[in-house]
Amino acid sequence: MNEFVEWVRSNLWAAWGILGLGLAAAELLTLDLTLLMLASGALMGGVTALVFPGLLWLQVLIAVITAVATLFLLRPTLLARVRNAPGYRSTFDNLVGSKGVATSAVTGSMGEVKVDGQIWEARAYDPGIPIENGEDIEVFALDGITLIVYPASKALGS
Repeated sequence: MNEFVEWVRSNLWAAWGILGLGLAAAELLTLDLTLLMLASGALMGGVTALVFPGLLWLQVLIAVITAVATLFLLRPTLLARVRNAPGYRSTFDNLVGSKGVATSAVTGSMGEVKVDGQIWEARAYDPGIPIENGEDIEVFALDGITLIVYPASKALGS
């Protein structure tokens, strides 16, 4: 163990690089660009360690400044570009067309449904068609975080 600690002390650039690559790899699980911005800070800490090997405080300072700057300046721009790209659908948009089950009676003003294992507030697409507890539903649209649903057994417009 002491040999490993000594190796890390003498090769801080590699430790920063491993941290950066680990954060970048973990970003693949989240896809919200936060860990990627932190990885950029770690990689800049590694570059600083190559140029100034004995100044740990400077390495940490550069890493923190880079991570914070990219997190607050670069990340919002990148997210906006991704979300405004043609064909982008958010997780919420993907709910449209999903099937689920009513966990309470759903009226034109309120109710609850379970879709993809999660409970959502819902209201009926057509208040004239009652949706009973336990009835299968399909998501027609979203209104904020409220799902607009209709009974899966009845076609829309009939």
